[in-house]
Amino acid sequence: MQQTTIAKAITYTGIGLHSGQDVTITIKPAPPDTGIVFARIDLPGAPQVAATADNVTNAMRATTLEKGLAKVFTVEHLLAAFFAMEVDNCLVEINAVEPPVADGSSLPFVQMIQEAGLLEQNASRHLVAVTETQIVRVNDKFITILPYDGFRVTFTSINSHPMLGVQFGDYEITRDSFIDEIASARTIGFMHEVEHLKSQGLALGGSLENAVVYDDTKALTPLRFPDELVRHKILDIIGDLALAGRIRGHVIAVKSSHALNTALAKKIVDHILVRS
Repeated sequence: MQQTTIAKAITYTGIGLHSGQDVTITIKPAPPDTGIVFARIDLPGAPQVAATADNVTNAMRATTLEKGLAKVFTVEHLLAAFFAMEVDNCLVEINAVEPPVADGSSLPFVQMIQEAGLLEQNASRHLVAVTETQIVRVNDKFITILPYDGFRVTFTSINSHPMLGVQFGDYEITRDSFIDEIASARTIGFMHEVEHLKSQGLALGGSLENAVVYDDTKALTPLRFPDELVRHKILDIIGDLALAGRIRGHVIAVKSSHALNTALAKKIVDHILVRS
C-alpha cells in the first residue's frame, strides 16, 4: 500500500469547542513520511508540532499536542478523520490553539477530505502491527489492544445518566464503516457540568449546535443514533490512537478516556521502539 496525501488545499472556519475562539484551518498536501503536522500560523515563525504520541502534554477532556511554542488541543476528531480516510501526510495550518469543533463530530472533516480528494504517493505506507497485547488500566477503566489483522474497536460505556446507562459498540474500522457508523457521532455534554467546565476555561464554545447536551433526565439535542455516546467514544479512540501511527490491532475498552487512550498510544510506540 502506498502513502497518500490530499490532492489540493482546503479551508474550514469555525469556533473552538473549549477555547471559544474563531479559528480557520487549512489542510494542505505534504510530502511522503511527513505524517500529520500542525503549524500555528498565528505565531511568529509558524512553529510546528507533529501529531505523534510523544508530543501529547495533556489529555484532560481533550488531547493536547505541544512542541516548543506550537500547541494545539482537541485534535482527536480531525485525526480520526485523517486515519479513517487513509490520509498519511498532511500539513494543517491553524490560526488559533484549537481546531474548529464544527458540529462536534468528525463528519465535516471527512467531507473536507472527500472534497479535496486523495493523491497516492511514491512511498510505501508504514503499518504498526501490534504483536503483543498492551493494556492501560486505572481503577474500573481500561483500554487494551490485541494482535489482529485489521483495525477493530470494541467499547463499553457505563454512565449513570438515566438516558444513557450501558452502551456497547463493536466496529471493524474501515473507510466506509467510519463514514456510515462513526464519523457523525458528536461529543456529549451535561448541563450540570457546564459552569464547572467554563470555570476551568473549557467548553467556552460549546452549544446545542456542536454537542449532544443532556439535562438531568433527557437529551436537549436530537440524537443521530440511540447509542451516539459510545460511537463518539470510539471516534475519540481512533483519533487518539492515530498518534501511534497506522495501527493494526483489536482495541477493547471500558470507560476509557483521552488520558487512557493516549497512554496506550505511547505504550504502543515504546514497545515498537524497544522491539526494534
